[in-house]
Amino acid sequence: MSTENPAPVPPAPHALIRIPVRIVVLLLVLPVRMTWDALKAGGRFLDRALLRPTGRGLAWLYDRTVRRPARWLGHRVLAPAGRAVTRAARAVGRGLGWFLGGAWRLVAWAGTGVGRGLAWVFGGLWRGLAWFFGGLWRVLAWGAERVWRGLAWAGTGVGRGLAWFFGGLWRVLAWGAERLWRGLAWVFTGIGRGLAWVFTRLGRGLAAVGGLLGRALAWPLLALWRYVVVPVVRYGVVAPAGWLYRSVLVPVGRAAGLLLTRSGRALAWAFTGVWRGLTWVLTALGRGLAAGAVLLARALVWPFTALWRYLVVPVVTYGIARPAVWLWQRVLTPLGREIRDALAICWRTAGYLSRAMGRGIAWLARNLVARPLVWAARNLVARPFSWLARNLVRRPAAWVYREVCTPVGHWVRDAVWNPARRAAVEARQAARAALASARDTVRQARRDAWRALIGGSGTDEAGEPQVAGARTLGSTTNVPGAAPAPEISLQKRG
Repeated sequence: MSTENPAPVPPAPHALIRIPVRIVVLLLVLPVRMTWDALKAGGRFLDRALLRPTGRGLAWLYDRTVRRPARWLGHRVLAPAGRAVTRAARAVGRGLGWFLGGAWRLVAWAGTGVGRGLAWVFGGLWRGLAWFFGGLWRVLAWGAERVWRGLAWAGTGVGRGLAWFFGGLWRVLAWGAERLWRGLAWVFTGIGRGLAWVFTRLGRGLAAVGGLLGRALAWPLLALWRYVVVPVVRYGVVAPAGWLYRSVLVPVGRAAGLLLTRSGRALAWAFTGVWRGLTWVLTALGRGLAAGAVLLARALVWPFTALWRYLVVPVVTYGIARPAVWLWQRVLTPLGREIRDALAICWRTAGYLSRAMGRGIAWLARNLVARPLVWAARNLVARPFSWLARNLVRRPAAWVYREVCTPVGHWVRDAVWNPARRAAVEARQAARAALASARDTVRQARRDAWRALIGGSGTDEAGEPQVAGARTLGSTTNVPGAAPAPEISLQKRG
C-alpha cells in the first residue's frame, strides 16, 4: 500500500461560498466604514471650522498684541533712546577723554621730569661707583697678574732644574744597566754555545752506538720470524684450517640448511592447513549465529513493522492527513480567499454607500442649517453692526481728523515749527559768519605782526600771495565778482 499523497486537484469555483460570505462581510464592514468616514469627516470639519480659524486668530492676536507693538516700541522708542544714549555717552566719553588725556599728559610731563632727574642722579651715582670699582678691579687684576707671573717664572725654573737632575740620573742609570746587560748576554751566550756543541757531539755518538746495537739485536729476531714463525703458522695452522672448512664444515652446513628448509616447509604446510580449518569452522559458526540473530530479530520486529505498515500509516494517511489536506484545499483556502476578496469589495462598496449617505446629510445640513444661519448672521448681525460702526465710530473719527487735527497740525507747522527752524538756521549761519570773521581777523593780525617783524610784501607764512577778499579754508566769504548763493527758503509753501 502506498503512503505518498496524490497530486492536488485544482479547486472549482465556490459560488455557494462567495455570495453568503460577501453578504455577511458587507453587514459587518458597513458600520465600521461609516463610522470611519464619519470620524474622518468630523476631523476635517473640525480642522476647517475650528482649528485653522483658531490658529489664524491666535496668529492675528499675536501679531497685533505682541509683534507689532514690540516692533513699534523697538523702532520708535528703544532705537531713538539708544541713539540718544549713545550720543550722550559719546559726548561724555569725549569730555572724559579730553580731561583724562590732559591729566595724563600733565602726569606724564611731571613723571618725565622726575624720572629724568632721578635718572641723572642715579646715573651719576652709578658712573661713580662703576669708576671706583672698575679702578679697584684693574688694580687688583694688575697685582694678581704680577703675582701669577712671578709664581709661574719660579715654578718654571724649579721644574726645569728638577727635570735636568732626574734626566741626567736616568741617563746614567740607563747607560750602566745597558753595559751590565750586554756583559751578561756575552757571558751566557758563550756558555750556551759551548753546551750546545758538547750535547750535539754527545747525541751523535749515542745515535751511532744505538744504531749498531739495534742492528745487532734485530737480525736474529728477524731471521726467527721469517724462517721459523711464518712457515709454522702458514703450513701448520692456516692450511689445515682451510682444508677443514672446505672439506668438512661447508658440506655439513649445506646438509643442515637443506634439512632445516625441508622441515620448515613441512611445518608451514601443517600450520596453514590447521589455520584454514579453524577459519572455515569459525566462519561457518559466525554465519549460523548471524542467520539465527536475523531470524530472531525478524520474529521480534515483524509484528511492530506490520502494525506500523498496515495499521498506523493507513489510519494517519486516510483518517487524518488526507481529510485535513482536503479540508485545507477545498474549504479553508477558498473560504479565506473569498473572505479576503469580500473584505476588499465590501470596504469599497461600504465607502460608496457611506459617501452617498454623507452627501445626503451634507445637503440637508447645508440647506436646512448653514444657509439660514449665514442669512441670519449677514442680515441680522453684520449689517446692523456695520451700520453702527460706520455711523458711530468711523464718520465721527474722520470728522475729528478733518475738522480738528488737520487745522491744528497746520497751525503748529506754520506758527511754531517753521519759525523755530528758520531761527535755528539763521542762528547757525550767524555763528558761522562770526567764527569766519574772527578767523580772518586773527589771520590778518598775524600777517601784520609778521610784516612788522621781518618786513616783506603782503604774503602769508607759506610765501603765497594773499588776495584781498579771496576765500580761505574754513571761511564763508565769497570771491569778488561771484554771485551770492541764493538763500533757501525754509518755509513750506502752502
